[in-house]
Amino acid sequence: MSTDKQTLPAEFDDIRPHLDHEVREVLAGLRQDPEFIPFLNQILADVPQDRQEEVMSNIHSIRDFKAMVVYHVMNKLAAKTTFSVTSSGKSGLDQSHKHTFISNHRDIILDSAFLNVICYEAFEGLPRIAIGDNLLIRPWIRSVVRLCDAFIVKRSPSVREMLKESLTLSKYIRRSITNDEESVWIAQREGRAKDSDDRTQPALLKMLAMSGGTDVPSALEELHIVPLAISYEYDPCDYLKAKEMLQKRLDPDYKKTQMDDFVNMQQGLAGEKGRVHYCFGKELKGLADIVEGCDGKQEQFVRIAEAIDREIHRNYRLYPGNYVAYDLLYGGKKFREMYSDKERAKFESYLQGQLDKIDMEHKDIDFLTQRILEMYANPLINQLKAKGELR
Repeated sequence: MSTDKQTLPAEFDDIRPHLDHEVREVLAGLRQDPEFIPFLNQILADVPQDRQEEVMSNIHSIRDFKAMVVYHVMNKLAAKTTFSVTSSGKSGLDQSHKHTFISNHRDIILDSAFLNVICYEAFEGLPRIAIGDNLLIRPWIRSVVRLCDAFIVKRSPSVREMLKESLTLSKYIRRSITNDEESVWIAQREGRAKDSDDRTQPALLKMLAMSGGTDVPSALEELHIVPLAISYEYDPCDYLKAKEMLQKRLDPDYKKTQMDDFVNMQQGLAGEKGRVHYCFGKELKGLADIVEGCDGKQEQFVRIAEAIDREIHRNYRLYPGNYVAYDLLYGGKKFREMYSDKERAKFESYLQGQLDKIDMEHKDIDFLTQRILEMYANPLINQLKAKGELR
């Protein structure tokens, strides 16, 4: 559903996507941006120049941009850097209303980008996506992101501004679901889980509930929350995450730079991902029963976060590498029947290749190896716990 500027309160101007009537002007500005042109030529490298001009001239709305540019680019990227992108659980979604998809967070860009492809093909609907303003390191990136129907999460507001910004974000998400009839995607936590031990931050649920009154279960049920499990066979940024963890161990004050984020985005886009699977879980209902007996709202948010986590963990798609990583990490053969000798050798070769990419002083191979193995073993461990098969 298109959003008309006259019906959208000005309080959302700092975080909202571009509106349909703004699209032509924004595209015209991008076409004159010397930083954007090389990016456009790269992502549309298989499209002749005259065809590029034709495509751009036919874009008049956010939906046009997502369907004609984003969908095309993501399909091409999936064909080039994945073995497959599949999904399950879509038939269980109630199509009479829109949803808030809360997922684990693996890749800065692709988690939401591949979701758009899946939703476009399944429902002809393209969810709005949340993106942190720390990633908008250039003006043209901010413009493109807003053309992709993304809304902006301010990562580091002042203490004075934090409550105001959280409430504005909460109201925008609720409006998207209940008024604009647009689904929304947001990651379960701020930043990616470097060790793949995926946990929903209660603060996220507190933010979502802010705009819905005092009753937490009712406020969250109105958003039709659907836990979404995202599983990558290979994480092309695993070695960068391990390197960052080592840098933080060596220097507790270490902070990533904007360039580090940009390198992670580039590697996530270009790196090999193998098989990728999205599993849509069951919509969260009966939250009053889930929070029964809780002592205060904070405990309610924790209890609901745990329910989201269980659904995500149960729905991981596991690959041979997850089982190999567990056995390598713990030095046994607990899951030997879950992979062949060839699959084990392939994962070990992959692991060595990722370690070889890490270029830094004081390179602690044992530490780095353990961190990467944990990234692949933790989804298996969490799934076993969610199914009651491991304590």
